[in-house]
Amino acid sequence: IRETFCKTYFAFFATLREIILSVYESFLSLQSDDYSLIKTNYMKTRIFLTLIAVFAALIANSGTLSAQTEINFKCIKTLNGHTDWVNSVAWSPDGKYFVSGAGDYKLKIWDANSGLCIKNLEGHTRGVTSAVYSPDGKRIVSTAYDSTLRIWNVNNGKCLKTLKGHKDNVMSASWSPDGRKIVSASWDGTIRIWDANSGKCLKTLKGHRTYFNSVSWSPDGKNIISASADENIRVWDANNGEILKTFKGHTKFRSSISLSKDGTSIVGASIEENLKIWDVNSGECIQTLEEDLRTLNSASWSPDGKYIVTASWDGSVKIFDVNTGKCIQVLEGHSYDVNSVSWSPDGKYILSASRDVSIKIWGVE
Repeated sequence: IRETFCKTYFAFFATLREIILSVYESFLSLQSDDYSLIKTNYMKTRIFLTLIAVFAALIANSGTLSAQTEINFKCIKTLNGHTDWVNSVAWSPDGKYFVSGAGDYKLKIWDANSGLCIKNLEGHTRGVTSAVYSPDGKRIVSTAYDSTLRIWNVNNGKCLKTLKGHKDNVMSASWSPDGRKIVSASWDGTIRIWDANSGKCLKTLKGHRTYFNSVSWSPDGKNIISASADENIRVWDANNGEILKTFKGHTKFRSSISLSKDGTSIVGASIEENLKIWDVNSGECIQTLEEDLRTLNSASWSPDGKYIVTASWDGSVKIFDVNTGKCIQVLEGHSYDVNSVSWSPDGKYILSASRDVSIKIWGVE
């Protein structure tokens, strides 16, 4: 918002400067007894307005310039504890903790500062595919290859509800902004909306031609966004379950989606294709990241929406500038595929989870 205001401010003063100077120049073209006074005021005004325009331009670009120079992550912790592929990592809303889910059927809650595992959540009978905190940070919902979702109490680590109804692997889940509902995506070709308190399935959505891989609730709670192996992204009305938009553009298997924090943009990750950014309202592809991302697993937005971090099959974590579409840093350290990445709420840290059974915390230098 600040940058937009400053750029508008700059454009306004640049235009005003030209108008005022053109008026003075018209007076200078006249022969008058006040010629010297007009010329003196003209020069003073020209200098003053030029300084204002330059100042506004510097402010308008300061956010982008400083962010580009400050973005420099390094690995500050490598955490071990899972005994199988780590498939998912997600921060708590306050950024003090994070949860991981793995192929060893377990979820772990970690203290982000110390890097210590403080709770083990056990109950799934097959590998965990995803886990995410509720908006208030008091609960966690997890999905797994056992076709179920589980809701956990963060304080005591107990399972509050087991949600059954899907007929195949459940790959992703997302909380509604008010924390009252949960949406899940499954390989059975359906999306289900659940009451988070009772565990009752409220609605089943069908529309993709094949199985779902990723689902997310919009920040305003009005829409649900899904990604499927049928290569499409769809926007659904969260109340009546109708399909509002279908985004087409990828021609290969779509692995995941991530919504920007303001809900205006979607980044869609796909196998054997570059990362694409879509405008939610228009349905148009507004950016294609200029990098060969043939082995991309997932992506996550920075809190300010300026950057995207990606997880790759080649074991790397890459950070992209959204405006330019260029890769500005490659984080290396994992020895096997990276399955999941998550940007901290304050933007200072990135989590990465890998098939090398480790989790890494990356911090800004």
